[in-house]
Amino acid sequence: MHEHAYGPSETGTVVLELGGDTGALIIYTSPDLRGREIEISRGDDRRVHSAVRERRVRDGSFHSAVYPELPGGIYTVWWDDHTPAGTISVHGGEIAEFTWPSSGFGAPG
Repeated sequence: MHEHAYGPSETGTVVLELGGDTGALIIYTSPDLRGREIEISRGDDRRVHSAVRERRVRDGSFHSAVYPELPGGIYTVWWDDHTPAGTISVHGGEIAEFTWPSSGFGAPG
């Protein structure tokens, strides 16, 4: 697990290019995970990560990690180096959404 100190992103600063077999994933988290790098992987593919950031929108804000331009498939979302937090299906032309489990998940939090 890695952590970084990124500032918030404003409306319109994240661009998702969707279409064909390319989709995207948004993982929603609580604010206490701001800066944490969350890893995902598809099958035996190497893991990729994205930092949780505050996302400011017109009606308020939320915290999430965004994974743009993902090939379609089933992805594992990793709680830590060894423990999956769950799986999510990404489809071309669509945005998949995953809600990070609470600390009561049973893994170290």
